[in-house]
Amino acid sequence: MGDSGMMLESNEIESDPAGHSGIIITLEEKEEDEDSGEHICTLSGQSHSEDGSCIYGYSSCQGKRATMEDYYDAKISNIDGHRVGFFGVFDGHGGYHAAEYLKQHLFENLTSHPKFFTDTKQAISESYQQTDAEFLKAESSIYRDGGSTASTAVLVGNHLYVANVGDSRAVISKAGEAIPLSEDHKPNRIDERQRIEKAGGIVLWVGTWRVGGVLAVSRAFGNRLLKQYVVAEPEIQEAVIDDELELLVLASDGLWDVVTNEDAISLVKSIEDPEVAARKLTETAYANGSADNITCLVVRFHKGK
Repeated sequence: MGDSGMMLESNEIESDPAGHSGIIITLEEKEEDEDSGEHICTLSGQSHSEDGSCIYGYSSCQGKRATMEDYYDAKISNIDGHRVGFFGVFDGHGGYHAAEYLKQHLFENLTSHPKFFTDTKQAISESYQQTDAEFLKAESSIYRDGGSTASTAVLVGNHLYVANVGDSRAVISKAGEAIPLSEDHKPNRIDERQRIEKAGGIVLWVGTWRVGGVLAVSRAFGNRLLKQYVVAEPEIQEAVIDDELELLVLASDGLWDVVTNEDAISLVKSIEDPEVAARKLTETAYANGSADNITCLVVRFHKGK
């Protein structure tokens, strides 16, 4: 998967997908069921901040879907003397183009915002909506009306800002307890349904609750034909990296459809290597019957280094 959004051939090694040095990338093929002969191919990797205070790993697989529409981004930079980390999972629908665009432009737009350091929450909110508008302008094909969710975490010093659009999700482990830092944007969420109906839209049951009987998320990037109702305005939550906050899990709904917040944290909290932890989540979701693309990012915060 990586930058191209496609699975690699077995034993092929990809260059650093996030554009930074020191990353280790592994392509691993595992047999899921000896009788069925099913296999799961995962692209995974890891890296860390220069001071070792933050280390992260990721794992991504196409799973049982015919195409790969998940993208991810992860990097830690030094900007104007500040340690800044960017972590994102982008789950495309109706094609991969919106998710690919977010990987290429969302964090770039954020760091260019004049209030990135002085009012990070405002910068995130405005950069999300700016990126959505720019994608809609750039996506000129009349034959496509795809979109993407986005779940991102931005680390500025010891402050973590989690922003969410759609049904990817962010969960932290604090003193061993699973605490969600995002709430899925589903059309049947009471406040979301009220917002959609106030704007003149409808929510219908078509196998699941859908905006206009079409889209199963109530917020997304792209989706031009539903834009009046399906906004890209993020909900943002904050956390302070203290002695109790151990790790963060960001993942597409390919994980959360079949693994609870509590089980995800329980599976990885004792695994020091975040790449191993991310692969554990991906493989567990696949084994639990996930029918979607699966992408997981695990960020572990080390204290006293």
